[in-house]
Amino acid sequence: MLRAGIVGLPNVGKSTLFNAVTRTRKAEAANYPFCTIDPNVGIVTVPDPRLYELQRIAKTNVVIPAVIEFVDIAGLVKGASQGEGLGNTFLTHIREVDAIIQVVRCFEDEDVHHVSGTVDPVRDIEVINTELMLADLESVRKRRERLARDIKKGEKGAAVEESVLAKVEVTLDAGKPALLTALTPDEQASAASAFLLTSKPTIFACNVKESDLATADANPYVRQVRTYVQTHLACDAVVISAQIESELVDLEPDEAQAFLKDLGVEESGVGALIRATFHLLGLRTYFTAGEKEVRAWTIHAGDTAPKAAGAIHTDFERGFIKAETVAYADLIRCGSVAAAREQGLYRMEGKDYVVADGDVMLFKFNV
Repeated sequence: MLRAGIVGLPNVGKSTLFNAVTRTRKAEAANYPFCTIDPNVGIVTVPDPRLYELQRIAKTNVVIPAVIEFVDIAGLVKGASQGEGLGNTFLTHIREVDAIIQVVRCFEDEDVHHVSGTVDPVRDIEVINTELMLADLESVRKRRERLARDIKKGEKGAAVEESVLAKVEVTLDAGKPALLTALTPDEQASAASAFLLTSKPTIFACNVKESDLATADANPYVRQVRTYVQTHLACDAVVISAQIESELVDLEPDEAQAFLKDLGVEESGVGALIRATFHLLGLRTYFTAGEKEVRAWTIHAGDTAPKAAGAIHTDFERGFIKAETVAYADLIRCGSVAAAREQGLYRMEGKDYVVADGDVMLFKFNV
């Protein structure tokens, strides 16, 4: 299961957001730095209304959504790459996740201490990214020194990896994350062995006050973050109110919806954040639907039908024969598999078929 790490400066709302995303009270949330030391871990279901449309067609009571793992990581401070605060521990925990959600404080509140004394989200982003880049720079330089010795010994592949890391070092020296280095797919695979922090896909969560959620687009801090991350980091930003989300945890779905409506918003920011993280990880969903259950299966973008079948069981991939497939939108429009088949929308696909997000599939296999 792929993991997304929630990071940020101390007291920006990381633990509160983690509790909301995982619908638990596992993470301590307090008004002082480093109230999170050991990372909290939670399994999160991916909100997908398509499941319930398929449930209606399949006439089943069982719905199983896709899941990802979220990790609440201790707050980082300036100097973390040199061991300040919980720096070394923090960096180790980041290396263990597949993607990063960086929480940025976008609200003023005299009662909530800011580690830097003032609210400045762009500065906060730069503090964290600088520490990550400095840690990466040190890792790359040490790795290149070792590779230079391996090249002299004639080690196979050392020269290729060294040339790739040389490109990455230029990017890091320019104050840019490793992810922005122009690399071919083969070079990206080579660079992956360095486990660089800034090579991980990242999304930014703008944490706003309850009263600002409905008008977040006008929030100057949110606008600053969106402009900065798009132009400097080629990343996206979503808006959440960690405090609101924490309150929704204790409400029934109908009560939560009414609460959000009173605030002038239609959907919890957490739902959008979870979906954005799912796609940030390069994940896609296909469905199986029958009387027994409707289920979302997780695959990577670009996976072929046999690979998708392997998500259910390795025997399905090994003995793959064909896949019966219909697009979600076509099935919903037709109202049944039989109607989709009559209209020629129910297809037979072979081993080379690249599964599309939302495909509803039935696999034929032989082992």
